[in-house]
Amino acid sequence: MRDSRFLKACRGEPVDRTPIWVMRQAGRYLPEYREIRKGRSMLEAVSTPDIAAEVTLMPIRRLGFDAAILFSDLTVPFTPMGAPFDIKEGVGPVVDHPIRTQADLDGLCRFEPEDGLSFVMETIRILKRELTVPLIGFTGAPFTLASYLIEGGPSRDHKLTRTLMRTEPVFWHSLMALLADNTLRYLQAQIRAGADAVQLFDSWVGVLDEATYRECLLPHMKTIFEGLAPLGAPTIHFGTGTAALLRVMQEAGGDVIGVDWRISLTDAAKLVQPTPMQGNLDPAVLLTTPQIIKERAQNIVREGRHLPGHVFNLGHGIYPETPLHNVEALMEAVWTA
Repeated sequence: MRDSRFLKACRGEPVDRTPIWVMRQAGRYLPEYREIRKGRSMLEAVSTPDIAAEVTLMPIRRLGFDAAILFSDLTVPFTPMGAPFDIKEGVGPVVDHPIRTQADLDGLCRFEPEDGLSFVMETIRILKRELTVPLIGFTGAPFTLASYLIEGGPSRDHKLTRTLMRTEPVFWHSLMALLADNTLRYLQAQIRAGADAVQLFDSWVGVLDEATYRECLLPHMKTIFEGLAPLGAPTIHFGTGTAALLRVMQEAGGDVIGVDWRISLTDAAKLVQPTPMQGNLDPAVLLTTPQIIKERAQNIVREGRHLPGHVFNLGHGIYPETPLHNVEALMEAVWTA
């Protein structure tokens, strides 16, 4: 796997062509995914190793992506750390009892990933026997996880989270320290189980400004990336709406900086020290036409050639209603750029 174009691009080494994978590539745009999910909840699917492994493999078999991403969810660590939740269709993760006070926080705990999330490790081991491309492990970053815990589920503005982080700094940093510790050890466990690279999803961090990030997140993010470095697996640091945060995100860590579609790769590269980048096609482009997809994708590939390394991806997850033939057109566009 070390010589795969995906891992070489993550390390900033020359590749024969730009590698491609897409976030949520194992998902509802695939008919075989919809079939295997019939009668099964999301939590049941990700918690059953044979099913999770099969779903991970589906887009590799059908479309030939250069990397597989583990079929799981950002929030699976919640249950073993003491915050039961459910993933509701059409809504997302919903926490049974939101964490908003010190007493709530006292009910959370440090957990051992090999025990509390043993099904994830088993899924990875199954996949490593089947895959011919690298496997990406992942989880949510502390701010994004904290937002789910505090808001109780998905939020448009994360106002409870943004309020608590300023009015209750002791509570906030205690929560961040716990989440950073669990996140680090969970990703370490995924790498030990066989993941070739890991991505830290900070999906909601774009609601913050740089000064708040530095004060409330930076030390905890550094803890994670510094703790992962000795294992040698490339790390991808991704968030959405983060054009104003790219400098501090690079300072926090990550071998590859993920960029969403709100800023071009060229402009993003002006904000950070030379580094491999991942991105950054707008997922909505995949709802248009093969010709538009080709033009936009090949523009991004050309931009990426001026970077130390480039992994083609979407700026966020693929939409479930994306036509399969448009994903095939995307693959062809990147392969032939």
